[in-house]
Amino acid sequence: MPSPRQLAIIAAAGSRKTEYLVNEALADPGKRILLTTYTLNNLACIEQRIVGKAGCIPPHITIMSWYGFLLNHWCRPYQRAVLGAPGIIRGIDFQSVRPIKISQIRARQYYCNQPGDLYKDWVADFAVKVNEETSGAAVRRLDEVFDEIYIDEVQDLVGYDLEALDFLARSPMHLVMVGDVRQHTYATNQNRKNKQYRGARIVEWLAPRPDLCRVENWTVSYRSNQAICDFADALYPHLPTTTSANHALVEPGGILMLKPDQVAAHVAACRPVILRYNVGFETLGFTATNFGASKGSTHDHVVIFPTAAIKRYLKTGDPTQLADETRSKLYVAVTRAKHSVAFVV
Repeated sequence: MPSPRQLAIIAAAGSRKTEYLVNEALADPGKRILLTTYTLNNLACIEQRIVGKAGCIPPHITIMSWYGFLLNHWCRPYQRAVLGAPGIIRGIDFQSVRPIKISQIRARQYYCNQPGDLYKDWVADFAVKVNEETSGAAVRRLDEVFDEIYIDEVQDLVGYDLEALDFLARSPMHLVMVGDVRQHTYATNQNRKNKQYRGARIVEWLAPRPDLCRVENWTVSYRSNQAICDFADALYPHLPTTTSANHALVEPGGILMLKPDQVAAHVAACRPVILRYNVGFETLGFTATNFGASKGSTHDHVVIFPTAAIKRYLKTGDPTQLADETRSKLYVAVTRAKHSVAFVV
């Protein structure tokens, strides 16, 4: 059986997955490429990397947020099939929650607020409904617009987004999905569809379809040293372990424990970035960044002010005692560092 055209790369932190997408997109100007991702921060990072390499965004590359992609290429062109008329959808409502007692028969009220904005948590649902009601016309149209679609941070996609991915995977287009399932700090929506595959469990959604999509595990980190990789891997013992390509001998190195009265000297010596779970955590007066906001960054040294749950984990080493969100955010925080991670305990 020939290898499937579609590819999912499950990559460790620091494995240069976004760099790979950027290089692939720039490789052949004759191909029409869509690069998409969920967060605007990551979108800006992709744009910066392409401009840094090419001097501009080449005309064969379209960079668009995941929501912009669904809205402009799925929902708007074929809205008549679901809503009964064109020109109703204005945009996306990222603030409101759809009223609970609305029947799907009343499609206009079910999917849209009064001005005509799709409720955020139901955009992908609407997109999937559109493709079904038009017998696949939405995806066939995409095949006429793009040759290849690259999706970064695929672990952020949840709910009906996975149904949309399934449609794309079955199309003639070349689809590449890249992500680190351990860095599931964001989610595109709160829809409960496919809830069993949220975050790190998206690998279970990918696993039973080898005829449709091949899965590669990238397990080399070019950022963190082996001690940091080992600590991060222990948070997800069921996933492939990571090998470090960072062999620099820098002191201090690895995982450190600091008492509060040792932090000032460590900061003065190493100039680390200070990370906290959220703004509610005291950091001894040092300027700090939230775990989630640090995603995508690289630093020589990191200092972490842990939550009570993380402190318990440091003692027990049992990751199952951590909530999924806490575990993901801790993984992100730890893997920002190249040489050392110091916990204030």
